[in-house]
Amino acid sequence: MVVEDNDLNRKLFCDVLKANGFEVEPVADGEHVLETARTTSPDLIIMDIQLPGVSGVDLIVAAKLDDALKEIPVLAVTAFAGKGDEERIRSAGAAGYLSKPVSIMPFMNAVKELLPI
Repeated sequence: MVVEDNDLNRKLFCDVLKANGFEVEPVADGEHVLETARTTSPDLIIMDIQLPGVSGVDLIVAAKLDDALKEIPVLAVTAFAGKGDEERIRSAGAAGYLSKPVSIMPFMNAVKELLPI
């Protein structure tokens, strides 16, 4: 599942994942993340942190507190790359962290690292 409010980034992430054989559920609106995750049971959630109306960090915390979602790994992808941001995001429950702009190879490596083969 790809959670990204920027249309171009969401399309890029989805296209790259599909080209590598993954099924993808795109989510543009942070308000629908938990509901969509419960409905689709994704193997991985790729989470933008800076979403309109809701923080990706808050969504990660909420997912980790939800019995149906807590085992799903979260890869945070964010423009927040300041001191302490990665630690704060990982403390919320993110299993992986990438700062934007994201290159294709590091992105796919991070995805493959978090997905059981």
